[in-house]
Amino acid sequence: MDPVSQIALGAAVGEAALGRKVGRRAPVWGGLCGLLPDLDVLWPFADAVSAFTWHRGYSHAFLFLALAAPLVAWAALRVHPATRAHWRGWLLLAFLALVTHPILDCFTVYGTQVLLPFSDLPVAWSTIFIVDPLFTVPLVLGVAAALLVRRRDIGHRLCNAGLAIGVAWLAGTVAIKAHVDRVAEESLPPAGVTRLFTTPTPFNAVLWRAVAMRDDGRFLEGYYSVLDAERRFSFVSRPDGHELLEPIRGEAPVARVMWFSRGFFAGRELESGEIVISDLRMGLEERYVFTFVVGRRAGQGTEPAPLRAVPFPGYPPGSEGPLRERILGRSSHPACILGC
Repeated sequence: MDPVSQIALGAAVGEAALGRKVGRRAPVWGGLCGLLPDLDVLWPFADAVSAFTWHRGYSHAFLFLALAAPLVAWAALRVHPATRAHWRGWLLLAFLALVTHPILDCFTVYGTQVLLPFSDLPVAWSTIFIVDPLFTVPLVLGVAAALLVRRRDIGHRLCNAGLAIGVAWLAGTVAIKAHVDRVAEESLPPAGVTRLFTTPTPFNAVLWRAVAMRDDGRFLEGYYSVLDAERRFSFVSRPDGHELLEPIRGEAPVARVMWFSRGFFAGRELESGEIVISDLRMGLEERYVFTFVVGRRAGQGTEPAPLRAVPFPGYPPGSEGPLRERILGRSSHPACILGC
């Protein structure tokens, strides 16, 4: 999730765990713990693919965060020695505020390696977009109450209420996704599909995107709004470009993206002759957030090329209108948002 959501979640957890005993110190330290795992972005990774696939890696693993919790509690007690009698509470606050960060990340589509070093499986439940106001706003308001309301008992209760609303919304997105997955499966052709995923579109959990990989060199991409009159996904078929990547699939960056994307990847040739690989899980309609140059044309084949990330182009000006109409189930072209 975005940093604001993670800080707000950590602060709310900190207030719930220890706010009645140590006051406003609790949400402050909880917010710091909520931010801490994402500081891995400051690490000088070797290349763009390593940075992409190792973010939410060891810094988000349950084991290492559990080991870090006593250090955070020790630091809090050094700063606030008058609260030494509550050392168990500080330890609980640190542990909960740290581990809820990767748990929340698991609800997104990115992939969080919470089981390292025992397993590098990227966990991605994909029930919530990386920025979701319905989750974040109640937390922010609750934390603001804990920090600003003069009566601590009222601020504490309001913060707990914001946390409860956020958790309830997360649970709601799980139920929505279960419905959406059933609709996606019912909308697919009876044969040829090898894997499927669904994920919410930006800033909402009403309009969902699905990608289905096929065994014929193509993939299906489509949308469904829970407000649609018809219960079905509308799909557009696109080439997966895997034949462009086949000659270089043994190269480390290519293999790493293929693995991390859980098979939801596509190759494409740019006008320059460069070959790129894209993670299909994040983005819309050939505007994918994580795209990397990995090869170039060599006769009729592909040869490795210096690795570099392709900047995300964003979405076209005015696309928020079609997105809004599609969310409300009123789009004239239900299979596309940005244009087919």
